Parts: sequence; C-alpha cells; structure tokens
Amino acid sequence: MAKAPKIEWKEAIKPLLKKYKDKKHPLDARNVYEMLVVVVLSAQSTDDLINQISPKLFEAFPDIPALAKAEPEMLWPYIIKVRGSKKKAEWLVRIAKEIKIDKNIPLSMEGLVALPGIGRKSANVIMRYAKAPVEGVIVDIHVLRVAPRLGISESEKAEKIEEDIMEVLPENEWDAGMAMSFHGREICRPKPLCPECIMKSVCAYYNGWGMWSKGKKS
Repeated sequence: MAKAPKIEWKEAIKPLLKKYKDKKHPLDARNVYEMLVVVVLSAQSTDDLINQISPKLFEAFPDIPALAKAEPEMLWPYIIKVRGSKKKAEWLVRIAKEIKIDKNIPLSMEGLVALPGIGRKSANVIMRYAKAPVEGVIVDIHVLRVAPRLGISESEKAEKIEEDIMEVLPENEWDAGMAMSFHGREICRPKPLCPECIMKSVCAYYNGWGMWSKGKKS
C-alpha cells in the first residue's frame, strides 16, 4: 500500500477555502426563516428543484406565524414535487407551531437539531447562513465523496467525517466543509476533473495513497 505523506491540512486546505470564501449556499433564501424551510425541504431533493418551488411557497407562507397557522396539507400543492413532501410539510408546521415567531429560530446546534427534520448538516447550513458561531462542519453528499478522496477521512459516515475534519482543522477553517461541497459540485464529481483540481498535490485519490493505492474508486 502506498503510504501518504504527512499532510498539514491547516495549510493544505487554504487554497480551497480561498477559492470558495463567503460563497453563497446554492439554496436561495432571503432570511433565516426561508433558509430553515428550504434546508428542510432539500433533503434527498436537488437544490434547483427547491429554488424553483420555494418562491410561491413563501408568497403563501412568508414567515413563521403564517406557517404556524397552516395545516400540513395546505403546503402540499406548493411542495408536491419534493421527495417526502407530506412528512416535510408536517415537520415544517410543527417547527412553526413550536417556534411561533421568526426571532425564536434557534441558532445553536443544540437548538436546531431538537427541531423535527433538522440534523447536524442542516443545522450547520442554517448557522452558516445566519453567521452564527460555528459549532461544526457541513457534510453533505459532496463532502462524503471529497473528504475521503483527499484523505482527510477514511470513513463513509457523515458524523465521522465531520469529526475527522474538526480534528485536523482549526475552528476558523471549519467552513472547509462548504468549500469541499462546492469543490465536489464543480471539480471532484463522481467522475472527477483531476487535471483541473487545485488540491491534486495533496490528494490521496489522485496520488494513489492509502486506501486509494490499489485502484482509484469513484
């Protein structure tokens, strides 16, 4: 097995952070309420679909109080194309009834994951949008692919990948999760564009180090 050199990820990750610094999340939102809603809807659905259907949804339910007055079936016509729409409608109405007003939306990991339909990844996305103090690393479907390829983690589980990233990077670089997500969308795709990659000099997949030494995976 080809042995990977010791990578100082604090320095190695900087080109990726610089490239995607402050880049807006692909989901469209005008405020924290809208980001919460689109994040809940986006699980197992594409960002493009959510961006297409959300404007009419927000015309009908512009804030938490409006959503709190609704019944789940009132949301169905707006979100019927979204996978799991009925369950997500239930979650959103339950969240609104619990929170009551927009300013009560929690901006901590503990507060957000206590709400239905919101896990750590979703909470991290909402907190990033709100510029709340960072408590974790965004690990979405793209990061699940990119982090093991780079060699930051050898796990396939989101929670372990998040832990591994938080272990090797200082807190002020935890936006690397979102940077890896953008990188996975643009360059490190299922069929990666390795010649165009700014990370190839430290990439375990590209260099055939460690778990990638016996044939590159995708």
